[in-house]
Formats: sequence, C-alpha cells, structure tokens
Amino acid sequence: MVTTPTLSIINSWVSATWDEYLANIENYIYEKAKGYYYNYEYRIEMTPIGNDHSQDHAIINHAIYLYATIKNIPLNGKDNCSYRQPGVFEIQPDLSYYIGDNANAIPWGTGIVDISQYPAPNLVIEVSNTSLSDDLGKKRLLYEDLGIAEYWIIDVQNVQVIAFKIENQGSKRIQESQVLPGLEIKILTEALERSRNSNHTTVSSWLLQQFQQ
Repeated sequence: MVTTPTLSIINSWVSATWDEYLANIENYIYEKAKGYYYNYEYRIEMTPIGNDHSQDHAIINHAIYLYATIKNIPLNGKDNCSYRQPGVFEIQPDLSYYIGDNANAIPWGTGIVDISQYPAPNLVIEVSNTSLSDDLGKKRLLYEDLGIAEYWIIDVQNVQVIAFKIENQGSKRIQESQVLPGLEIKILTEALERSRNSNHTTVSSWLLQQFQQ
C-alpha cells in the first residue's frame, strides 16, 4: 500500500515494495529528499540544510579533491548522486567517488546511475549529524551488500571520521584509506576539529602542508 503523503515517515525505515517506494519518493513533497531502498524497506531523508552538516560535508569533500590532486590520483566525485538497481535497491549518499581506473566510469549525461549497467563507486560517505545509528547500522549493511570498496561516516557531533574497508560482504575499521593510498583518516578527523575554530581557507592550508609531506 502506498503511504499517504506525509512528512511523518521521514528518517524511518518503512516496509514497502519497490513500486510503493517509487510512488512515495516521486511525490512532490519529497522533491528535496534523499531516498534509500534495501531489503524491501525504504527510508526517506530530507536534504540536510544545517550549518554543521554542510560545513563538514564541504571540508571533507575539499580534502579528498586536494589529496587526489597532490597525489595525482584520478577521481570523479558525486554530490548526493542517486544509484539504483531497479526493484532491488536505491542509495543516495552524501558523497561518493569513482577513483583510479573507475574515475570516468559514468559518462556525462547519465541521470540516476543504474548499477546493473555501471560499476558502484569506490568510496561512499555519509555525513551523520542526527543519523549516526542508521549510518552505522542498516546503511552499512546495504553498502556491504553492494560491494562498495570503502565506506566513511562523518560523525558531526563527535567530530570524527569512521572509515571501513568492505570486502566479502563484511566491513572492517581502517586507519588509512585503501582507495586513496597513504591518506590517514586521523588527518581528516583533525581537519574537522580545526574547522570548528578556523575558516576553511585556513584548514585547507594546513591540509596542503600535511599532504605534501
């Protein structure tokens, strides 16, 4: 049964068929929402607009581009991009990246990325201000099943980056990225800490020094 359009169902997993999920996520009241579908359940999240979430989103995205540029690592990033395997799943992570040989895997002009036609991104990041338990739980299982190489969670409230390497439908904490070789997670965490009291230009200058060592 299609859920009656209401904002009360956001940020909760709701049992539904794929068609029921599509009917809800395509409703006009959710035009600015993010959608996830997994294991016959869906979750709708309204796009975060708060200062804290957006600032952490911005500085982590910048740090990744800066590192990849300095280390000459081919990379293409996606901001709130939708990935879908019709009838099976949909994800819309805050940030996602195609890296190395996969950097140009998604051609220009592609809308929603169909994972049955294209590879999954190498790195997926969720910025968690109020959704930490879900990002550590069901979404982590989703990304394990999808076979993402790395999954990072930006814990806004506790000012940390939690990084996982995914293989064989399981995940393990890592302290150094495998898809961005040599990138220490603790540097990203310190960048978040510095951004609490400094502007992003100052933090970027510090990151530049760290990455050039």
